[in-house]
Amino acid sequence: MKIDNYKPDYLVEAVYQLDPKRLQALNVRAVMVDLDNTLIAWDNPDGTPELLAWLLDMQENGLKVVVVSNNKQARVARAVEKFGVQYIWRAMKPFAWGIKKALRLLDERPENVIMVGDQLMTDIRAAHRAGVRSILVKPLVASDSWSTQVNRWRERRVWKKLIARDGEPVWKTSL
Repeated sequence: MKIDNYKPDYLVEAVYQLDPKRLQALNVRAVMVDLDNTLIAWDNPDGTPELLAWLLDMQENGLKVVVVSNNKQARVARAVEKFGVQYIWRAMKPFAWGIKKALRLLDERPENVIMVGDQLMTDIRAAHRAGVRSILVKPLVASDSWSTQVNRWRERRVWKKLIARDGEPVWKTSL
């Protein structure tokens, strides 16, 4: 396992702290974002007012947004479709398939896109495989679905290696 494949480009406490102007300063024209525990809690079936406000802020500033989720279509659609957000479901992260599909949907090049997610093992790894920059955020809630719990166990092992090599991570409140 090459440890750099799991190292995010940025660490930000929450997706809702991302400023569209700062993203644009980094030549980002589109944001790919995970759903569960990134945009909304994994056990919340619906989108939230906070999600809507963030989406509007991104869109009003000219940034495209697409949700890239490993979850089922019904789950993703219920959470974001009412907000007019495009999405990729069953994205098969940590593989690059879903991110590459989103790139085609957005009609963007990898260097103009950033992937935001709460898991090293899926979101960050998939971003690396697709050649897209990445932002790791803290999970919105402390609990996880059973399948994510397995990834979190593996993720703790990767964090230990990253910390041993690079030191403690520094989480920021913005980019």
